[in-house]
Amino acid sequence: MPKRIGFISTRFQGIDGVSLETSKWVSVLESIGYECYFFSGLSDWRKERSMVVPEAFFNHPEIKQLHSECYGKSTRSTALTQKIQQFRKYFKKHIYDFIRNYKIDLLIVENALTIPINIPLGLAITEVIAETGIFTIAHHHDFVWERQRFIVNSVTDYITMAFPPRLPSVLHVVINTAACQALSHRCGISSLIIPNVFDYSAPIPGIDDYNRGLRKSFGLKDSDIFFLQPTRIIARKGIEHAIELVSRLKDDRIKILISHQERDEGTQYYERVISYANLLNVNVIIKPELVGSERGKTDDGRKVYSLTDIYLHADFITYPSTYEGFGNAFLETVYYKKPFLVNRYAIYQQDIEPLGFQAVVMDTYITDEDVENVRAVLADEKKRQNMVDNNFKIASRNFSYKVLERQLKILLPDGLS
Repeated sequence: MPKRIGFISTRFQGIDGVSLETSKWVSVLESIGYECYFFSGLSDWRKERSMVVPEAFFNHPEIKQLHSECYGKSTRSTALTQKIQQFRKYFKKHIYDFIRNYKIDLLIVENALTIPINIPLGLAITEVIAETGIFTIAHHHDFVWERQRFIVNSVTDYITMAFPPRLPSVLHVVINTAACQALSHRCGISSLIIPNVFDYSAPIPGIDDYNRGLRKSFGLKDSDIFFLQPTRIIARKGIEHAIELVSRLKDDRIKILISHQERDEGTQYYERVISYANLLNVNVIIKPELVGSERGKTDDGRKVYSLTDIYLHADFITYPSTYEGFGNAFLETVYYKKPFLVNRYAIYQQDIEPLGFQAVVMDTYITDEDVENVRAVLADEKKRQNMVDNNFKIASRNFSYKVLERQLKILLPDGLS
C-alpha cells in the first residue's frame, strides 16, 4: 500500500465545503498510517507539506479572465486556445515536481477534475495521470451539468477530456446517489458513493473564555435569538427564504448571521440578499473577517472565531438551499445539536430524509405552517432536545469518521491490487 498521498485542488483554505471535506479525509487517512501532501493555488495548510502554485486558484486574476472567455459563447479564439495550452504546460511541470519532490504514491484530486473552473489545471492533471498511470481517486463534489452557468461554453472538448477523465488508473468517488447515476448515464463512468462525514465521536466543545463574548463581537444582545445561515452567499443557498422566515416570525429579537465569505461568486446575489433584507426590515449580520477555519486575530487585533464557536452560540440554523452536493452545513448542525429548517433539495430527499432526521422541512417555499413549526420549536425546549438527540444518533450511525475509515480501508487496497 502507498504511504504518501498527494491531494490536489484549486484551494485548501478557509471553510468552503471542499476544503472542509478534504480535511476530514486527511484526518482519517493519517490515522491509518498515510502521509498527506497538498498541491493547490491557495493554502493555509501545513507549509512543509504543501506546494502552492497561485495560478491553480480559480480566482487568480489570469485564470478568472481565462474562465470568463470560455463561457457564454460557443466558439473560442486561437489566442484563447494557446493561452489554455500555455497554462496546461505550466501546471503539468509543477504537478510532476510535486509528485517527484514529495515522492507521491497516490493522488486524490478534490473537485479539480469535476467542475471546470480552472480548465488548464484539469487538463494538466489528466495528462499527468495518463502519462504516469499513477493510481488516482477523483473525489467529485460538483459536476459541470449541475451548474447552469456552464451550459453555454466554447470548451466542450476540454470538458469531455478532463471533467472528469476516463482513464484506467482513476477511481471515481461521488458524494450522493444522484451524482453516481448521472456520471454513469452521461459519461459511462462507474463510481463509488462516499457521503460527506463528520467526527461524531469527538466531544462537543462548550462555551469558554475565548468565545464567551462572541455575541457582542457580532452586535448581538444576550436576549437576542441568534439564527445562523452557515453558508456562502450564493444563489443556490436560497438565503432569501431564511430572510423571509425571520420576517414572518415577527420577533424583533431574531437576528440572522451569514457565516461565510460574502462574494464567493460575484456580487449580484449578495446585493440582492442585502436589498431583500432591507425591504423586509430583517437584521442580517455579515462579518466574514471575524469567521475562520481556526481561531485567530484580524489585522486590527479583533478576535477571529471558528465556525465551531459560532455554532455553539446559535439558537436556530437556517438551511434553505435549493441544491447541495450533499450538505456539510447539515452535518455540522446535527453535530452541534441545533434545531434547523431545511429545504427539501433533491439530495436531501434521496439520501438523507429517509434515514429519519427531524427538522422543520420546507418544500420550495416558506408556508404559514413552516413559520408556525419554527415558532413551536423555539418555544418548546423539550421538543428541541428530542429532535437534536435523535438527529445526532442517526448521523453517528451513517455519516461518522468510522464509516469513512471503513470505506477507505476497502477502497485503497482494492484499487491497488
